[in-house]
Amino acid sequence: MKRIQLTQDGPALSQIVAGMMRLREWHLTGESLRSFIGQCLDWGVTTFDHADIYGSYTCEGVFGEALAAVPGLRSRMELVTKCGIQLVSPNRPGTRVHHYDTSRDHVITSAENSLRQLCTDYLDVLLIHRPDPLMDADEVAAALTALRDSGKVRHCGVSNFMPWQFHLLQARLDFPLVTNQIELSVLHLAPLHDGTLDQMQRLRVPVMAWSPVGGGRLFGNDERARRVRDAIAQAGRELGGASIDQIALAWIMRHPVPVLPVLGTGRLERIQAAVAATELALDRQQWFTIWEASAGHEVP
Repeated sequence: MKRIQLTQDGPALSQIVAGMMRLREWHLTGESLRSFIGQCLDWGVTTFDHADIYGSYTCEGVFGEALAAVPGLRSRMELVTKCGIQLVSPNRPGTRVHHYDTSRDHVITSAENSLRQLCTDYLDVLLIHRPDPLMDADEVAAALTALRDSGKVRHCGVSNFMPWQFHLLQARLDFPLVTNQIELSVLHLAPLHDGTLDQMQRLRVPVMAWSPVGGGRLFGNDERARRVRDAIAQAGRELGGASIDQIALAWIMRHPVPVLPVLGTGRLERIQAAVAATELALDRQQWFTIWEASAGHEVP
């Protein structure tokens, strides 16, 4: 499977990324989780996406236990995690309201806690999880610079940032942000038209795509979902029987900006199918037929 270079000096990640947001919901034993990780690695899915808040602040620790049990796993993978969201949780009794915190102290403290939870001494990529209306770009830049200079974080990026927010933070840094992790799917077209992907193409920065198959909405019974499924099914037949999931992934990966879908599944068969989807190539008419079905109208 292809590996995608994030900027000229950034890391190379697997094009399909294993998302760990729902790790606790999979109810895997330690042995089962280690087997899951090993199979992903064997298929070339070497990048694992986390956030401090996942599983109400527990998923990083569960994953870290697997790495601690088999130390050789860490050298075969890239770890991405995020910080900046504060959840109301029994695991954070001091938090009274769901909010964002991108202060220097919080970013550094969160990254250091992620290192402990993941049982590693460095993070391949640290992302600021959400735009913070109180974000002081100088403070965030100072935190990311300190973490990078210390070797605790090798590369930095953002998640869910609009172009102007990305530009603001990048303007305060002496090194490039390596990605913007955004929602992108056949049912979420906004980044195609709001300047997000245009900016990434201008900067030659790949994006990571969360909810790349629409978070289950693609299989709903509303008119839009049915239209899109019909268009996808037709493309699947034309491409030798590819599944709906595979065509949905191939559709976002068709964009000239390299797109790394983040799969939030614990089912190995879906990950294997996603790996195969990286070899599918939609032509322009197939791509625009699916766009039209989702948008509900022809292009102008």
